Amino acid sequence: MVSPVAGIRRRSVSPPAAEMPSELVIHDHLSPNFGERRDGARPDMVLLHYTAMPTAEAALERLCDPEFEVSAHYLICEEGRVYRLVAEEMRAWHAGAGQWGDVTDVNSRSIGIELANPGDTPFAAAQIDALEALLADILARHEIPAARVIAHSDMAPERKIDPGPRFDWRRLALQGLSIFPDEMTVVAPDEIAFVQDLSRLGYPEAPCEALLTAFRSRFRPRHTGPLDGIDMALARDLAKRFPVDRESGTA
Repeated sequence: MVSPVAGIRRRSVSPPAAEMPSELVIHDHLSPNFGERRDGARPDMVLLHYTAMPTAEAALERLCDPEFEVSAHYLICEEGRVYRLVAEEMRAWHAGAGQWGDVTDVNSRSIGIELANPGDTPFAAAQIDALEALLADILARHEIPAARVIAHSDMAPERKIDPGPRFDWRRLALQGLSIFPDEMTVVAPDEIAFVQDLSRLGYPEAPCEALLTAFRSRFRPRHTGPLDGIDMALARDLAKRFPVDRESGTA
């Protein structure tokens, strides 16, 4: 594996909590659920998930159980402990069916990070601190742009909802670890134009209702109701500033 930047170390044995160093430590807990990245692909995006399980321990067991055939590259517990389950050069099984831009084999092109969270509670501060440190390291080493840090629900809006509306995407964007709208010229609602703008951003083909739900979960989490001018403005701003590079995608 490529050597990490300063400040992140990897250990295979977890120290007692009182002895945890101030910098992020990554603990190896390797899963058998992985394969080779296909067609020589290298990771050029990061996919964020929540585990939707009651405890981090239960999630760790599930992600390492060959019977379930699921995994991720990293699992971050509520207290900020980070487990590496699959080496970054390998293909973890976390994305499933979906698409971002022209990329349909998202597993071969992404690094998957699971956040231990049942799905209905806030994310712990220590957990998000650890995520930010890990993301900064990954993006720097693989030269991944912030626009390619996405939600599971972004690439599979008809079947996935994680990491959900409680996840703070604005905070990541302020640190250059993701993107967020920063202009808002309200325009009249137009479902066709909205779907087109989301397609330019990278979202897959899906019904407008599913796309709107996924988009709002990330960029306007407290809003409900039909498509409105603010949704249009946010989508247009992001599509103009961060159009997906479809020519670089492989099916």
